[in-house]
Amino acid sequence: MSTITAEATVARKPLYTSLFLQVLVALLLGIVIGMAAPDFAIGLKIFSDAFLKLISMIVAPIVFCVVVHGIAGAGDLKKVGRVGVKALVYFEAMTTVALVVGLLLAYLFGPGHGMNIDTSTLDAKALGNYASNAQKLKGEGIGSFLLNIIPTTSFDALSRNDVLQVLFFAIIFGVSLALVGGEKGEKISSFIDAVSTVLFRAMGLIVRFAPIGVLGAVAYTVGKYGVGSLKQLLSLVALFYVSVAIFVLGVLGAVMALAGINILKFLGYLREELMIVVATASSDAVLPQVMRKLERFGVKDSVVGLVIPTGYSFNLDAFSIYLTLAVVFIAQATNTPLSFGDLMLVLGVSLITSKGAHGVPGSAIVILAATLNAVPSIPAIGLVLVLSVDWFIGMARAVGNLIGNCVATVVVAAWEGDLDRDKARRVLEGAEAVDVTAG
Repeated sequence: MSTITAEATVARKPLYTSLFLQVLVALLLGIVIGMAAPDFAIGLKIFSDAFLKLISMIVAPIVFCVVVHGIAGAGDLKKVGRVGVKALVYFEAMTTVALVVGLLLAYLFGPGHGMNIDTSTLDAKALGNYASNAQKLKGEGIGSFLLNIIPTTSFDALSRNDVLQVLFFAIIFGVSLALVGGEKGEKISSFIDAVSTVLFRAMGLIVRFAPIGVLGAVAYTVGKYGVGSLKQLLSLVALFYVSVAIFVLGVLGAVMALAGINILKFLGYLREELMIVVATASSDAVLPQVMRKLERFGVKDSVVGLVIPTGYSFNLDAFSIYLTLAVVFIAQATNTPLSFGDLMLVLGVSLITSKGAHGVPGSAIVILAATLNAVPSIPAIGLVLVLSVDWFIGMARAVGNLIGNCVATVVVAAWEGDLDRDKARRVLEGAEAVDVTAG
């Protein structure tokens, strides 16, 4: 009876209220405005910036509340630790596969062959702060990266919206809350749960403005860069999009099949979020609503709270594909021969540098520069070649990263036995409605 009622409710919902349809219309309208009035379109970026700031405003507190409540409510700290270890193992496995995929496809299709770029003709000034930030990132090393995970103060982590630092503090707080237990622990846990409910309701209000944010982002992109900017490096952009599609449908699709989930139906379930990410080229724009959607998909909240925020820094599948693909592309375009040792060095360095991508200004170029600096045989100045199309590549990169993290959450939940498969099936079949705008 409940299934029939849910289906009837979905059927009666007016089409114009669909967030997916609103975002799609906004995307198409943004393209039209960008082509018809480029100067005016560039000014619409304020809508995109405002939407991203609104989302950013509630990301840190939502992550904190979800993680703390999930750990405190798990009732078994060993289980929490087990989930964390499984997530990290999965992250490393998928990152390695993604790096290899990018490497193999770059060699198979050779997008840089025939360009014959003379590095002396490239403008080093175009790299600007990217190179200096990359040198700084390289110089700090893995030790500084690990130290940076620890916030100076808990409030500083929240105010700077550093997801990894917020996650670190939330884990410590959640474990401590679980150890305290009793009446005091229950009161604090109930309070955090109540705050979480309010924050998700606020998220529901903010998500209603997603179409306006998408309109501004797309209009700005088309108005500033134009479709013509893709022509020079069309082979690289096209190959990267194909690489992400192969990885998502092939690798992640196979992993999801093992968990008993159809990847295409799962992508359909996330269609609103994926559309927003395509338009804004930022997976941060949908972090809160993705966490809520996965919970309502049937994934236990403690798994969602641990895997999603951690994955934003440690599980960047599409970014990993881009790293090796871009490195080989630059080598091919500048006629730089790469030995087997060079390729192994690229893989090894990329496995480390990819972990520092999230939260770094101009992260893709900065991390790519850091990777090239560690592989002296490839001219780092070749970065100039990919600057003009980084935004377009960033769209697929953000989408691929988001899908990878959502799949990781479902797979780890299934691995741990924390996935309600019946609920997941009902959601994918449309028998159970999920509306994040309702909070």
